[in-house]
Amino acid sequence: MTFSTHFNSGRRSLLAAALLTGLVGCATRPAPVDVAQTLANTPSLSTLNTLVTQAGLTATLKTGGPFTVFAPSNDAFKAVPAKTMDELAKNPEKLKALLTYHVVPAKLMAADVKNSNVKSVQGSMLAVAKAGDFVTVETAAVTQADIAATNGVVHVVDTVLPAPAGK
Repeated sequence: MTFSTHFNSGRRSLLAAALLTGLVGCATRPAPVDVAQTLANTPSLSTLNTLVTQAGLTATLKTGGPFTVFAPSNDAFKAVPAKTMDELAKNPEKLKALLTYHVVPAKLMAADVKNSNVKSVQGSMLAVAKAGDFVTVETAAVTQADIAATNGVVHVVDTVLPAPAGK
């Protein structure tokens, strides 16, 4: 066997291994589930999932839709003052308003974002913007986009957006 034959055989083996790995990765990827289960299945969104349950929004996010959820990560919630989190825990309506401010009643994939305003489920407008692949909602940056769900999409964001008062 010449060097080039051996080299080409090695390249073919590497290519076959890479393809097989890709196929196995696709085969083991979980099927999309509803938005509520997507939040529950995403470790970096465990705080949000707990708050959604506390606010009584799980059933809505399971059966309604389509929804786009701008989902604050656990790190985003860690940046919220403890006093504010305590107030939210004691005031279910305020908690529900905060959470529904992060939800848009439509499926908005990152590629579909235009520099515009969209109405949240809470009733207030959210400014969404896109520059290249970088997507923002208000002051939050999307850190993980397009987590597909059967009734919408989840985008992980780095900031908890304070819901405007009076809506």
